Parts: sequence; C-alpha cells; structure tokens
Amino acid sequence: MLLLYERMGGGAEAPEPGRTAVPDLSAAGPEGRAARTALALREATATGGWTLLDHPLLTLDVAGSPAYLEPDAVVVHPDGGWTVVEIKSFPMIDGSADPAKVGAAARQAAVYVLALQRVAAQVLASTGRPVTVRDQVLLVCPKDFANLPTAEAVDIRKQLATTRRQLQRLTKVEEIAAQLPPGTTFDLRLADDGKTVTRSAAELAEAVESVDAAYAPECLSACELAFHCREQARAAGAVESLGRGVRGELGGLRTVEEVLAAARTEGGADGSEGAGATAARAPDGDTDAPAAEALRRAAALRAEALAEAAPGGARGTAGRPTGRADGAEGATACR
Repeated sequence: MLLLYERMGGGAEAPEPGRTAVPDLSAAGPEGRAARTALALREATATGGWTLLDHPLLTLDVAGSPAYLEPDAVVVHPDGGWTVVEIKSFPMIDGSADPAKVGAAARQAAVYVLALQRVAAQVLASTGRPVTVRDQVLLVCPKDFANLPTAEAVDIRKQLATTRRQLQRLTKVEEIAAQLPPGTTFDLRLADDGKTVTRSAAELAEAVESVDAAYAPECLSACELAFHCREQARAAGAVESLGRGVRGELGGLRTVEEVLAAARTEGGADGSEGAGATAARAPDGDTDAPAAEALRRAAALRAEALAEAAPGGARGTAGRPTGRADGAEGATACR
C-alpha cells in the first residue's frame, strides 16, 4: 500500500498500518465470488478510505461468454478510484525491467481494467455515483534480485484500446454455434467411472475441425489444441504458421505457394512468368505490392549471397533469383 501511495497516491492521506480495509471475498463458486467482489467494491467506494481487495474475482464478456479473471489485487482510493495491482516475479533493476515482460504484464492488466470498468458501470447504475477505473496500474517486482519489493506505475492506455478493439471484433459464440453442423458436440461422453472416454478420436477430431481456427505460433503457449491447428495450417501451407508478424507483412498472400510465386521475378529467364505467378496476383491483375516487390528483392539478395558463397560461383547471376522457388531452397527463403 505504501508503494502504491508513493507512486499513485495523489493528494490523499497516506494509508496507516493496520487501518487499510481488507474485506473477505470468499464465496461459493465463481459466480458467488464475482458477486462478492462487486459488492465489496461498491461498499469500499462508498466508505471513502483505503481498501485492498486481495485476489478478487472479476467477469468479462468474451465473444458472448463470461470469462472469470483474478487479478493479484485491486486498491480502492479514498477518492473512490480503483487501481489494479499486478505482481510479477521478474526483477526490476535500477528502476527498469525487461520491456517484453513489462508489455505482457500491461496487456494482462488491461484485461483486468476492462473487467473493472464493467463493475464500475454497475455501481453507477445502482448508486448514481461515477467511479474512475485508473488507466495506470501498479507493477510490483523484486528489487535488484532481492526479496524486497519495488513498484512503478505503468500507463496502459494503448493496451486498453487494443484489447477493447480485439474483444469487439471477436465472433460471438452464438454466431459460431449457428454455423456448426446439426448435432455437433464436444462432449467426451464419459463412461460410468467418469474417466473413460467413449467417443472415438475420429469423431472428436471431426467435431473440432468443424470450427474454423486462425492458428498462430503464440497459440502453443495458451491452447491445448494448438498442435492440432498447427498441423492443419502446415498441411494447407498457410502463412499464419510463420507468425502474425509475417502474416501482416505479406498482405493478400495467404499461402506459402503464393509467397514463393511472388518471390520470383516478374518474368523468367525466357521472359515468361512462372507457373505459379498468377497465384500472387490480386483479382484486378496487379501483383500484391509492396509485399511481392519486397519478396522479389529478398529473393534477389539471397541468390546473390548464394552465388558469392559458392566455391567458384559465377557472380554474373547476382541480382537474379534462382530458377527454383518451389523446392527446399525456396521454402527456406520464404522463412
């Protein structure tokens, strides 16, 4: 609490030891805990003092389905404002930490803030009192690899806007369910012992494949079906398997075959286009520039580097891609 007061206390009085309210948030089931958290937030806001909610439970609507979130802590300020506290194990050395880890923590905290804004709207509707959910969160980390905590305020306005936009673009669960074949179910149909699965793997795989999935390498750390989706993406030659960053840079090129076709020069050695070059063209006949132009440039640089590295290689081929872009070398160039 003192760390939060030092960084984000504003003009309020400092929290006195033993005077900070810590309400009991225990309840039966996630619905009960979420309701108890909302009640504690409303009561703490009306009290007008420092209140610490230890591991509250919040809800957030994700694609039409409620998701339960448990931040490390939420602090209610005397002025009624709410602040998310995120506690991490990575160190903060001389006031700075790993930017990638700080960014991940900021994105995580942004989800909590969005969930708190939902509770704040409920408080406003029931009491008529507006509540400010702060767009700065307190990041608490070990100080210089020691067991002493330190903290910094992190501005998450950018992460909030991004997360809010992503949630709005998600397809609703009801819309996905409406497109499924009749009778589709993911029920394992366990036997009487509650452990033995009676459905075959083929049936389950067919049910899973009936739902479209957009695979990305990041899915491997968050979804148990990521390996299944990765196998499908690789079999289809989808560029999504190379990462969202690569996918975004390639524009309208959706498969590895199209990328390799675009990497060829506009005309082959005989002045004609490659067999797969039409796949890299947009419906209006123009190649998907600037992605195609960047790919051709990369292919030319690769061909030049290979020609110079080869023993006795002819330098006259520099600047011209190799004739084969559909073999192992072409796949390597794509990656």
